[in-house]
Amino acid sequence: MVQHTARHRVGILGAGNIFGRYVEGMRTLPGLDVVRVADVDPARAERAAADFGIPAWGDGDDLLADDGVDIIVNITPPRFHADTVTAALDAGKHVYVEKPVAATTDQARKVLAAAERGTALLGSAPDTFLGSAVQTARHAVDQELIGEVIGATAFVRSSRAETWHPDPRAFYGPGGGPVLDMGPYYLATLVNCLGPVAQVSAATRVGAPTRKVTSPERVVDEVTVEVPTHASATLTFASGALGTALFSFDVWDTELPRIEIYGTEGTLALPNPNFFDGDVRLKRHQDTEWQVLTPVTELFGAVGSPEQHRRGLGVRDLANAVEGGPLRAGAEFAFHTLDVLESIQTSQQQKRFVTLGSSCERPAPRTSR
Repeated sequence: MVQHTARHRVGILGAGNIFGRYVEGMRTLPGLDVVRVADVDPARAERAAADFGIPAWGDGDDLLADDGVDIIVNITPPRFHADTVTAALDAGKHVYVEKPVAATTDQARKVLAAAERGTALLGSAPDTFLGSAVQTARHAVDQELIGEVIGATAFVRSSRAETWHPDPRAFYGPGGGPVLDMGPYYLATLVNCLGPVAQVSAATRVGAPTRKVTSPERVVDEVTVEVPTHASATLTFASGALGTALFSFDVWDTELPRIEIYGTEGTLALPNPNFFDGDVRLKRHQDTEWQVLTPVTELFGAVGSPEQHRRGLGVRDLANAVEGGPLRAGAEFAFHTLDVLESIQTSQQQKRFVTLGSSCERPAPRTSR
């Protein structure tokens, strides 16, 4: 295991629903000290700081002005990403932003331009592909345990956000929907394992136009749907592999697998890519039973426990890049996944195949923290 001796002082922008997941996750990782929390509502930031023992709080301007913060973790809603990330990069802060890197590719290009004109690094969620499950699948692909990859399937079923999130409007508004909300986890997994996507064809629709919110601490009773909630896509990878993907907030119950990768000599079955760990199963054509592959990295948390909801490996990845290592969850990778996901809607609107204008390198495999 790599030993990290540098200390990175982290400020979190946004004290919303996933704030605690980042704090708890980063506290398990070496070299990350959460020293400030900021929110558009400073009172909420103060409460979050008190709840988690964080020494400083305030608004976004306070965070940018704090010379004691060198990495900002931006967990604001997607519609705010472009402006807040650009401001942080221009202030000389390294930034790790929740997915998507921006609400649109046009906004994302401005964010990437801000990263290129300065010296600060930009990383972006999702980071679950850095966990043991996807890294084990990547290793299996690279070792050709299933032969040459022919295709893959990915099935995004509803996260039922209206049953657990107090204010799920962002899930059904611009920058949300199953494609941009859950899709990044699945696309990051596929691109990490198979490489960049070259072409997309898709169809989308809205299921129910309004959603009843039933979460116990809800702040709204109903949500108006502004984005497609059911999408079906065919992905042609630059390698020649073909992917079939379903992204839906309307499929609540299903027996379909999360992700499978098909090769000339066998099949890989992957667990939910919203989590870091889980069984990766292999069945070669001559096998009578599936076998569970030994993880190639340490687990981030106990499988099936609340530890799997924590976040932070992407922030550690960014800190590692600041120290001179590879940036796996980087801007180019994040932009390409967003471009693929946005092209699904473009394909639907224009009734045509969309050839991707972006590409990326497969991230370097991860073998340790």
